[in-house]
Amino acid sequence: MDNKKKPDSSSLDHGMNQMFSPITTVRISSIIVDRVRALIREGKLKPGDRLPTERELCSSFGIGRATVRDALRILETIGLIEVRVGSRGGAFVTAPSSTQIGAGLNDMLAAAAISAAEVREARLTFELGLIDLICERITDEDIAALDDICMRSKAAVEEDNYQLSLSLEFHTALAHCAHNRALDMIVETFQISLEMFERPVKEGEASHGTPGVQEHFDIVDAIKSKNATLAKAIMELHRSRTPKRLRLIA
Repeated sequence: MDNKKKPDSSSLDHGMNQMFSPITTVRISSIIVDRVRALIREGKLKPGDRLPTERELCSSFGIGRATVRDALRILETIGLIEVRVGSRGGAFVTAPSSTQIGAGLNDMLAAAAISAAEVREARLTFELGLIDLICERITDEDIAALDDICMRSKAAVEEDNYQLSLSLEFHTALAHCAHNRALDMIVETFQISLEMFERPVKEGEASHGTPGVQEHFDIVDAIKSKNATLAKAIMELHRSRTPKRLRLIA
């Protein structure tokens, strides 16, 4: 006779329930955030559109005002809405800025232990790919804007007042010459992310200034003559020298 004690059925049921019990509890506010994100992706909500009032959202979702406010706070933090006060206030859909995207990218890069050198390499690869488009699409107004930045940069060097913000302005304006908004935002995001990586100092700005500004002039001249090959060569040389002119964090 088998004297082994049989497992109690209630114990088996309890163990099974534990195996299939919820692992995490999803916050209701997160569901609202995901719903708004989906509506934006689907084009049903566009920048400038006003979301329903807090009371209307409470009624639609069957939730309390505190939960709605939590969802709105999250949406505002990630740059998808702007909350305005006053008689014409409310929550309005907005397009995330390059600054917000750059800051978010910087956080992800830091968490992934990606170095500034890797980001610079990615930016160079991307910028070189833009040159052909820029040579095809650049306008007289674009050239005038680039010339203006170069002349202001030259004057700043001569006055010993060169700032690296002028270099960022040049590269951002250069990307605009491709006349593609998606590319604009990607380049600006790279610039912002690298600006966070780099710690410019006065010596770095001064040593970057003279050769860097001349290379900017040379890039513009090559693009004016539609010589994409030369422009790429100068850009590659220009970007390869940048780390030597700056003191970097990474």
